[in-house]
Amino acid sequence: MLKAVTGRILSSLLVIVGSSALVFVIMYLLPGDPVASMIDVSNASPETIANLRHQLGIDRPFLLQLADYFGKLLRGDFGQSVLNSEPVLPKIAKHFPATLALAACSAAVSIIVGVLLGVLSAIHRNKPIDLIARIVGLLGISMPAFWTGILLLLIFSIRLGWFPAMGSHGWRTLVLPALTLGLIGAGFIVRMVRNSMLEVIGDAFVVTLRAKGLSERAVMYRHALRNALIPAVTMIGVLAGEMLAGTVVIETVFSRQGIGRIIADAIMAKDLPVVQGVILFSSLVYVVVNLLVDLSYAVIDPRVRRSA
Repeated sequence: MLKAVTGRILSSLLVIVGSSALVFVIMYLLPGDPVASMIDVSNASPETIANLRHQLGIDRPFLLQLADYFGKLLRGDFGQSVLNSEPVLPKIAKHFPATLALAACSAAVSIIVGVLLGVLSAIHRNKPIDLIARIVGLLGISMPAFWTGILLLLIFSIRLGWFPAMGSHGWRTLVLPALTLGLIGAGFIVRMVRNSMLEVIGDAFVVTLRAKGLSERAVMYRHALRNALIPAVTMIGVLAGEMLAGTVVIETVFSRQGIGRIIADAIMAKDLPVVQGVILFSSLVYVVVNLLVDLSYAVIDPRVRRSA
């Protein structure tokens, strides 16, 4: 088991290195000059522009810039904003708790609603609860995040006045954004859990457990559900990336000050170091979440521990 865990950690490190290089190459190939976002190049002298490009290090060859980029990353330096010279990493650390709270609450909504409706839908197939679960799954997958967010704002904030329309302070400002992202994730999980449960219910071991006299509740929730959770856990790992990407839209709609809002503002201002730093930080979080998901397989399914 230790060997399998070590191998998975090493492969995750390779993914982090590859994603770091890919982010740098994409930012390097993007059109536009960072100097143009810092000064008015039409009124600046060529010497001023050349000196500023030299200070930023963007006048050097590509390989030297790449080596310097990795050297800074090893020291924990994500660069500085070209707009106000603010270090990128402290800026991300300042706003990440708001995004983490949003992603965690959204994941909780997705897991609770998705697993509960998926299980009930499979157990009560072709019943009213099955129809409700399938409608929730269809709406969650089909409706765009910004549309769901605006709809919730119109109903629960503007019309009913139950929750504030914007902000990132207090639990009440977290409810509508978390529901927006959570219902989208729940749509995928409902379908995955329902299909997995229907497959497991038809397996031979379920028939054997029933023949031995176990109650239907014990068969479904203690044995069948545990075997059906593996695909759902995989989907949760994939949805972690979707939720991190979704925070860009949701934090803009609800005016939350998280890293999603930071990268949206940085893209508009062409602040490439901030864009690069946020994308890299998000990829690190995504790799760590999927590593934890892979390791959780052994906790859920003993067969995975034995095979490892």
